Amino acid sequence: MASSNINEFGLLLFGTARAWRTKLDQRLRPLGLSQGKWRTLIHLSQGGDNLTQKEIAERMGIEEPTLAGLLNRLQHDGWIERRESPSDRRCKTIHLQRGSKPVLNRIFNTAKGLRHELIEDVPANDLEACIRVLTQIRKKAEEPVVVAKNGRAKSGARNIASRN
Repeated sequence: MASSNINEFGLLLFGTARAWRTKLDQRLRPLGLSQGKWRTLIHLSQGGDNLTQKEIAERMGIEEPTLAGLLNRLQHDGWIERRESPSDRRCKTIHLQRGSKPVLNRIFNTAKGLRHELIEDVPANDLEACIRVLTQIRKKAEEPVVVAKNGRAKSGARNIASRN
């Protein structure tokens, strides 16, 4: 790969994710779903019934006050319920309600249709290589950062293993 392509990789990755999310948002908006709402519902559907508001905000990469407003709207729509956490009375866990199932089905069906449309012309081997590469990059990016004695940051998993 030419070095100019390598320099553009991060921007291309970010731009592709943004464009894909925007396209899905355009298709879900007529259903009364803002990007904040559908993203929150997806994270809840994948997280089980024990996620706290803080955990959901971290998964989504947003601040808790922003999420609080989204949760208020989702609760008003009857799609979620907040309950006191059985393990920590200071926080609430967020639970999907029965009424969220049809809207989640619409979200997932719309996302599936868009995914098919966007990748239908990509050869299977290219797609498999892309998934393999992106998975490798994501794992490395999600490694904890450990600061060495010299003050330099290092990826945690690899460097912790090399010290043992």
